[in-house]
Parts: sequence; structure tokens; C-alpha cells
Amino acid sequence: MSEHKRKVSTAGSVDGSEQPVPDHAVHGTAVALVKRPKTDNSAAMVISKNDATAMIKAGPKRTSGMQAPIMHLTGHGGEVTTCRFSPSGKHLASGSADSQVFLWNTYGDCANYGVLRGHKGGILELQWMPSGERLITASSDGTVAMWDATTGERLKRGKRHTSPVNACCPLSRGSGDDNVFVSASDDGCLLLWDARERHPVATITHGLPLTSLAAAPTGTTIFAGSLDNCISSWDVRTLSIVDTLRGHSGTVMGLSISPKTGNYLLSTSLDNTVRLWDLRPYCCISNRCERVFTGAPHGFERSFIRPAFDKDESMVASGSADRTLTIWNMRSGEINYKLPGHKGCVTQVDFHPLEPIVLSGSVDKSMFLGEI
Repeated sequence: MSEHKRKVSTAGSVDGSEQPVPDHAVHGTAVALVKRPKTDNSAAMVISKNDATAMIKAGPKRTSGMQAPIMHLTGHGGEVTTCRFSPSGKHLASGSADSQVFLWNTYGDCANYGVLRGHKGGILELQWMPSGERLITASSDGTVAMWDATTGERLKRGKRHTSPVNACCPLSRGSGDDNVFVSASDDGCLLLWDARERHPVATITHGLPLTSLAAAPTGTTIFAGSLDNCISSWDVRTLSIVDTLRGHSGTVMGLSISPKTGNYLLSTSLDNTVRLWDLRPYCCISNRCERVFTGAPHGFERSFIRPAFDKDESMVASGSADRTLTIWNMRSGEINYKLPGHKGCVTQVDFHPLEPIVLSGSVDKSMFLGEI
């Protein structure tokens, strides 16, 4: 078994056209990992021509438009704490403890075409805004920022939190509003931001450090995980608490809302479980916890681990301290895939919005893109 490696040294878009490169620096590289298939005489055909012999064998059926079934992305100088596909799936962004955000192409050589700098602390979470033209980032420096993903310009910097900002998310993903988002911090506050306004437009005080965030597609409800092991939901119109989801016995470290219907919430916790919550109004389960997934433990690092739904809401995934990415069948709870490769805790998982591709980031400072 051998590996064929090809490093990227130029920046470009999916269609081959040049893209603006923030700070005029490209630091990341992508390596295509291709496993050579075993020789099988029954399935191989020998062709002789000009004293050359070629072994031709059809490999596994490809399921995506990626250059190779697995791509390994490196370049960050610190742990990769967060990474996500853009809404179109053509690009992805990664944030790291090195305080930088890298922008990558999903296809071709996975060129690292941009670097966003400006935070003075590690990037703890990033999210794409609905149009895919803007990004928001939460940082340990106590600020939240909005960026133009095309030019690399920082459009807004929010400095009202008094502690590290652990999470951020768009508030109106369903409506396509690129200006409104929310942030959560160790200071126990949720701040609602409008990029057109200088200061936060609203503040919700929880009282305990907040670790994770998700918002309903309608933009009317916010879900936040906290040190109290619970997930609280607030109505943004009244700024009042609506419900509290109880079941975890450890701090909630990551949240994700189901992308197709918005009917389900996925959470990870230091209790080593991943839970699926039914958010529908007439749920017959008393505590709304429909399923508990196991097999993806946290470690002594107590890292933020952000879970994800696939586009069809048939699979859910989470990283793990055991250095693997685990994918479960959402309905049966069975493990579909247990994917190795990383050399440290897997902190973030994301599914491609259109194709069967999964993205993972790790404390080993790298990411994997893989077909499933």
C-alpha cells in the first residue's frame, strides 16, 4: 500500500479563475491520499504495447466530484478547532488556535486561497452566513467578527463580551439574512448582533458560562448549551426562556440543528454521549430526547466537539477523543462508519450540503475530506 502525494502551491477557484487572497499569503497544502488497489489477476487485464505492460483495474466507484476519495489538508500552526463547508459546498473554512481562518476550495487540488487575520486569540467557532459570501467567527480574545469571504475584509468586530466567546451562529438562516447573528460566551450572555448596527441589538443573560449555540431555521428560537449540563431555548422576539432540555450529565460541548426540517437538535457532552432531541411541538417524549448515541468519547482535554447532521437527516456524526470520526444511522442508532486517520482528538465534523463528503478537523492541526 502506497500513498501518492501532490502539494498545492497556487490559489484558484473551482472554475480555474483567480480569487482574491487576503494578506497575499497562502499557507495551507492539500495532499491527495490514494490507496493502490491489490492486484487481482481475475479482474486485471494485461496489455502489451512497445514492450510496456500496463495493469488496468477498475477501482471502487467514486461518489463525489473530489479529485481523490480522501484529501488531507494541512497548514494551520495550531489545533483546528472548527471547520465548515460553505452553503454551496464549493468552499470550506477552517479556524484554529493559531488565531487564523483559512479558506479552501473543496474540489480540484483543494487550494488554500485565503487567510483571514485579525483575532488576537484562538478561533473557537466559525459559521458561514446564509448567502455563503460572509463568515462569522468567535474567539477566545472575547470578540466576535464578521468577514467578507471574497475579499477577506473584516466587516464587523463585536467587543461587548467580557470573556472568551465560545460559539456563534447565523440567526436567520431560513430567511437568508446575512446581517443577523448571535454569540455565546463564558460571561453567561447571549448577544444578538446586526451587522448594520454598532452595538448588540439585544442581550440575554443566562448566568452560567455558555459553550455552544444553534438557531432554528426560522430565526425565532436560540438553543444554548451550558455548564449546567442543560440546553436552554429562548424566544428571540420576547427574549424569554421557552424550554430546557435535560438529560446530559456533563457540560454540553456542541450543538447542531437539523438542516432539512429544523425538527431535531443534536448535542455532544462531556458525559461521552451524543443526544438527539425532538423539537416538534407535539413530541410525545417527556424530555424530548429521542435517541442516545455512544461510541464517541470525550477525553481529558475537554475539547469542544461540534456534531453534524447530513443533508437528508438520515445520518449524524461527531468527532471523538479516540481520534476517529463516528457516523451513526439517525433512526436506528447503529454506527455506519468509524473513520480513523487523525492523530489527535477530532473537534469538528461537517457534511457537504450536496454530495456524500464528510469534513473533519482535529487537534493534530489538519483536516480530512472524505467520500462516504
